[in-house]
Amino acid sequence: MTTTSERVSEELTRQVSKVSQSVFDGSRLRVVLLVEVYDGAQQQFLEAYEQLCNQVASVPGHVSDQLCQSIENPSQWLITSEWESAPPFLAWVNSEEHVRMVQPLHSCVRDTRSLRFHVVRETEGAAAGAEASSSQRRLQTSPRIGDGVIRHALTFTVKPGSEAEVAKILKNYSSPEARVDDTTRLCRTSLFMHGNRVVRAIEVRGDLMAALRHVARQPEVRAVEEAINPYLEHDRDLDDQESARVFFTRAALPAVHHVTSGDQPEAERHALCYPAKAGQGMRLAELLAEADELTADDQGSPVLRSTVFQRDDVVVRLVDVHAGAGAVPVLPKAGRTAEVEKLLDGAAVRMELITDRRSPGA
Repeated sequence: MTTTSERVSEELTRQVSKVSQSVFDGSRLRVVLLVEVYDGAQQQFLEAYEQLCNQVASVPGHVSDQLCQSIENPSQWLITSEWESAPPFLAWVNSEEHVRMVQPLHSCVRDTRSLRFHVVRETEGAAAGAEASSSQRRLQTSPRIGDGVIRHALTFTVKPGSEAEVAKILKNYSSPEARVDDTTRLCRTSLFMHGNRVVRAIEVRGDLMAALRHVARQPEVRAVEEAINPYLEHDRDLDDQESARVFFTRAALPAVHHVTSGDQPEAERHALCYPAKAGQGMRLAELLAEADELTADDQGSPVLRSTVFQRDDVVVRLVDVHAGAGAVPVLPKAGRTAEVEKLLDGAAVRMELITDRRSPGA
């Protein structure tokens, strides 16, 4: 018979092991964009930024932005922006409107790196502090505890009728070298299909962008990408930097929520796709995240990990369960299931696992 102290110990262990990362906590967002401009293109970049800045000012949820130039290297610039919360920023940055807005920057920018942070604490003068309470400033209430893994996904569609050939190509590729550098390595790649939609989820320790660039340079990966090119619904030319940039920008499927309540190397992985009604993708993702949090607190649940990915009206949920637990319910049992169903544009579906590869030592 389990004693009270043992139950308390089990609950504390579960709380310590639980990892929850989310864009839905309502706190303010700070976005930092590091930009490297081509030599001599500084004035062109400044003019393109000012045009972009005027457009961004009218985007819902945008608060302010600031442009800075390095005092040591005039080719290095820093753009910071503040947003009311993460969802409106993600809705904008993942939109076709954003793709069009940033087009003028591409001809003068050599490289960029985007970093996104929830505001946890801030220091202001006495006058500023009197103007707004902490609740009005909506700071993150407490730091989140991560597991050192960055999760990201890509999604794209292939021409109807080509699904079987594409699945065959994707299933037979050779895994790239897991080690990227001294601080970054690939942990796991999972690939799913349903109909003509492909979803590739990756897990990385270290620098996500470094890992993505490392993978793109591997001959075995390049061969697979070239092999599926003829079957893509949207054409791309990997030898054309602009074509490749636009394709992968549109294909990005960011993780908006992740929760881990346990670990098991033999866990079974499932992917579920939720087609959202127009404009409802973010809200649908938020409801699924809420349900996953409730599931993580249920000690009887077979779910060990769940990640919600969302871009526009495409929402995908990646779920790891205890080995032998069986199929995961498409609609989570916890949370506001009826509201989830109202936001769906058709039925939520299980995706077919094409390949799931974990790197040694991951």
